[in-house]
Amino acid sequence: MTLYREKSDSVPTTDLPRPIRPLSWKVANNLLVSFQYAWQGVSYAFRTQRNFRIHVGVGLVAVGLAVGLGLSAVEIAVIILTCGAVMTMELLNTALESVVDLTVQQTYHELAKIAKDCAAAAVLMSAMIAISVAVCLLLPPLWQRLLG
Repeated sequence: MTLYREKSDSVPTTDLPRPIRPLSWKVANNLLVSFQYAWQGVSYAFRTQRNFRIHVGVGLVAVGLAVGLGLSAVEIAVIILTCGAVMTMELLNTALESVVDLTVQQTYHELAKIAKDCAAAAVLMSAMIAISVAVCLLLPPLWQRLLG
């Protein structure tokens, strides 16, 4: 499903594509549509945000390593939840940056800088916590496998 119409010669255009859903601010009329919109957000982030793709890749490696090392179900769940938190923070960061960019457009504003920096810091903090969780849960069994 595409969200934007192609530009037409008969209609004045701007730099931004026109939305197909002119009433996109309205609540979705059913649960399936809500999930489709949410998936479009994940898809957009994966296509356009390098760091989101990195977090997805590292998360898949971490979960695969946890399964391969035979960690308990609870330890695997902790790793999945931690990776999910990092990806969630990255999605929120992308959303906030988009809203800030929409608001200030091409101008500099100190509050916009603060908002974007703090959102990026939230992603950084969650990623650092995820690394510490991975070190605590993955390093001991990995080290044991390498030595024995």
